[in-house]
Parts: sequence; C-alpha cells; structure tokens
Amino acid sequence: MSSAPVGSTPPPSPSPSSPSSPSSPSSSSSPSGPTRVRVRRLPLAGVLRPGKPSDIWFKPASSVVVATAIPNLTLLAIGRLDLVMYTMAGSFCALYTHNLPYAARARALAGVVLGMLASVGIAMVAASLTTSAAVLVAVGALLAAAQKTLCDATRIGPPGHLIFTFISSATLFAPQAIGQVPGHLALTLGAGAVAWLVGMAPALVRPHGPERRATARALRAAAAYAEAAGPGRERARPAAAAAVHAAWQSLLATGARTAARRALERLVIHAEEALAAPSAADPAQLRAWAAGLRGTGAVPRPGGVRPEAEDELLGVEAELAAELSLWRRLGPGSPLLPIALRTAVGCALAGYVSLALGVGRPYWALVTAASLYQANVTLTWNRGVQRVVGNLVGVLAFAAIAPLAHLSQAALIVCCLALAFGAEALMARNYWLGSVCVTPMALLVTEFARFQQPGELILDRVVDTFVGALLGIVAAIAVTNRRAADHIELAIDATDRARARAEQALTATPANLRPARRDLTAALVDLRATHDAAAGEWWQRALPEQRVLAAEQAGHRTLAATVRGMEHGERVRV
Repeated sequence: MSSAPVGSTPPPSPSPSSPSSPSSPSSSSSPSGPTRVRVRRLPLAGVLRPGKPSDIWFKPASSVVVATAIPNLTLLAIGRLDLVMYTMAGSFCALYTHNLPYAARARALAGVVLGMLASVGIAMVAASLTTSAAVLVAVGALLAAAQKTLCDATRIGPPGHLIFTFISSATLFAPQAIGQVPGHLALTLGAGAVAWLVGMAPALVRPHGPERRATARALRAAAAYAEAAGPGRERARPAAAAAVHAAWQSLLATGARTAARRALERLVIHAEEALAAPSAADPAQLRAWAAGLRGTGAVPRPGGVRPEAEDELLGVEAELAAELSLWRRLGPGSPLLPIALRTAVGCALAGYVSLALGVGRPYWALVTAASLYQANVTLTWNRGVQRVVGNLVGVLAFAAIAPLAHLSQAALIVCCLALAFGAEALMARNYWLGSVCVTPMALLVTEFARFQQPGELILDRVVDTFVGALLGIVAAIAVTNRRAADHIELAIDATDRARARAEQALTATPANLRPARRDLTAALVDLRATHDAAAGEWWQRALPEQRVLAAEQAGHRTLAATVRGMEHGERVRV
C-alpha cells in the first residue's frame, strides 16, 4: 500500500557543500555552473520479477474473506445480492492496519471505516444529483486525489487509497436516488463494523502479536547487517535502520509500557547495538531471539541491558509529541501535493478519453490511472507495466472463471471470496500477480445485480486498462516535480539538526539521549526515503549524492556513539 511540490521553473542550484562534506564532479551541481537537468530512463528489467511474500500476507487475506462472507451470505439469504456493492465498501476495510498494534489499530481501523463511509457518501450524493458522466468523472478524479493524499499523509499503509478509489468510483456510476442514500450508507457502516471486529479479533489470542513481529523484523535485519561485508554492509544499513525505527514506532503505538513491551524494548536495544557495532554482534543470537518471538510464548529476556536503561527507555514517550500533525504534512511545500495533482489530472484524462471512446464504464480507466501513482515517475512507470500485464492475464482468468461463477449466485460469491484471498496472497510478491486475481474479481462484482456477457466486460476492461495506464503515466511525466532535490536539502538539514541534538545529549544532557537517538534515527530513515523518491523523478538537476552520503555517515557515527554512551553509562564526545 510521497513526492514534492510542482514548480514552473527550475529550482536554484544547491548551496556548496560544507567543508566537512566531501565533493566530487558527480555529486551536486556546481554552484558556479549551469543547472543540469537530467531525464532518467524508465526501466523494464525486473519490473515483473516476483519478490518475497510479506510475513503476514495471510492476515489481510483471511480477514477480507471473513469480513466479506458474513454480509454477502446474509444478502444471499434474503435475496438482495444487488446491494453487495454497498456492503463490500465496508467489508474491504478489513484489508487495512494489520501491521499496527491493537491499541493503535482500533483507532486507525475506525478511521478507515469512517473514511470509506465519507467516500461512498459523496459518491452516492453525486450520483443521485446528476447523470452527467462528465461531471461524475470530475468528481471521481477529485475524490481519487483526496484519497491518495490522505492515505499517504496518515501513513495508513497497504492497500492505500486504491480500495477507496475503486469503491467510490464504481458507486458514482451506479444508479442512485437521494432517498436511498441513508439506507445504503447504513449497509456500508454495518459491514464496516464487521470488518472492525474481524480486524481486532486476533487480539483475543495474541494481544502483542504486531509489536512482536516488528521487533523480530528489526532483529533479523540487524543480523543481516552484521553478517554483511564490504559494500554489501553499506547497502544493508538503510534497511536495517528502517526496520529498527519501525520497531520503535510499533512499540510507541502500543500505549502503556507493560512488562511485555519493556521486554521487547530490550530486544530492540540489542538490535540498535548491532547496528552501532556490527563486528561485535552475534547474528545467530539475534536470529534466535527473533525466532523466540513467534507464537504466544514468553518474550526472550537477554542480559546485557544495564538497569539504568529502564529509566532511559521512558524517554521514548517523548517521541509521541514530536510526530508531525496531519495538517503539517499537507501544508504548502508538502511532497504529497504533486502526487495529488498527478492523480487528479491523470484520472480525469483517463475518464474523459474513456468516455470519448464510448466505453460504458469509464470508472475502470479512472481507477487504473489512480492505481499507478507512487513516490516518483520511475515507480509509477513500474506500476503501470505491472497493472497492464496483470489486467491482461486477469481478463483471461475471468473468461475461464465466468462459466463457473454463472452457475448460481452462491457460486458467484464463492468465486469472489477465493479471488479476494488470492489477490492478497499474491499482491505482496508483485503487484501484477495480485492484479491477476483483482481483475476477475472486479468484473464479477458487476454481476451481483445481474449476469452479463463476458465478452463485453472483457473488451471494456482491456480498453480501459490501456487508456488508464497510458494517460496516467503521461500525467505523471507532464506534472513535473522539479523541486524534489530541494526536499533532499531540507532532509539533510533536518538530519544535521538531529545529529547536533544527539551530540549535545551525549555531552551535556544525557537524560535526553534516548529520544534524541530516536529522532536521529527517524531523520536518517526520512533522508534515505527522500533521496530514493527524488532519484526516480524526471526533469530535475543532479542530486547532491555526496552531501547525502556525508550526512548519513556522520549520522550513523553519532548513533554508534549514543549506543556506546548508553551501554557504558558514560558521556561520550563525538
């Protein structure tokens, strides 16, 4: 389940590197020379290569099956499968928040349900007030942009805005009377309540499961970093730092510092120490602790964490107050705004061209365009290739499945449930594999009201896939993001400030050492993410690669010093 504001002119050249930052002809653009604008290639190699599945792929897969089956079978029993679209809007909320601890999940999942309710409510009202396809496409494009922006800003995670856009766009083109809206919204809310209960149910048997998994990931990533050598270690460091940071964020979201949380914090400290001194780490021991976090047994309790660390661990609570508010993430200059503009423009173009071609379901082209937008143009291109391939294979799968699904309404429900499970099982390996299941499922959903001719559905889907993918990518390239390099400069400055605070805590205020370390870790993770996002953008000057490298190296040296300072209980000067 992120980029930068649009500028009509090239941004100014970056300031010269500081004396402490190494420079080379290939780093940032020279302050005295002209700004060089580079066009990056759009790759094909590896775009369709399957990856490793998520370690919790079965959780959203099984949750959406249960959350969908309950209302669907109820509607089947009363003979009202024509209302499935409205219950499905709530049921699909079960796909979200599976990485969050249950205290945070309860709030976030309720927010997802309310967001879905607002999305379909706007779509229903619009559909009831006008039958103009041009107006409905415009509403759908604006909704898609808002959904994309809010999902990125709230960091809700996979599947992001796509489910919201799919449901609300389909609802826009479903016949609707204003008097039906309250009843249909009640169906969505009821199914959303079922999804919330399904998402929270595992807390009854494994109340600390999400934070245990996050801690295990951090331990395994630290072990991989410690085992790596040479350039491989440098490549493994950002992933390991991100995993440790994610583990702390998961622990912070659990609420009260229970005994189980304190035990997990000690394990994350050991992962941090492995990052600071990889040659002294024991990868086998780190992996053994990670393995011990499976199931519901006692959390491993390693030695080596001094008693004073218990008091220092209280400092992590300060991070909660340091989290950026939603409005600050969406303010002027936010890197989310260009993606929002790309989404609105791409979805509108795709919808209107689909209408001009006479396709009966322009929202499919709109949803295809909305599904493409990632952090930069290169990733958007990759998603476009994956979407086209997945949809083409998916329509072939629909042609094979349709005769079975048409046997009865019960068979139609079973086919949709099986495809929903398959989509989540495959999506984590590669988006195109998941699309092979999503495409026939989306086609079958249109048949709950009445069975249709497969050939017509297949033709419309293929046309809309190509229209949506082509125009979505065109919009991503046309809506330039030439301030991406400026956001790297801001991330470097933020990293330098966080490093200075950590050094001050080391030498003057050791009581603030733990939160300062957390802030520096978060700044380094954000710097790497900002750099990677900018590296895939078109039409921009050369990036300050050497300044990024220097900031990362200095930051990681300070992190190592803070770990040594906490481990030995002494003040260390960097």
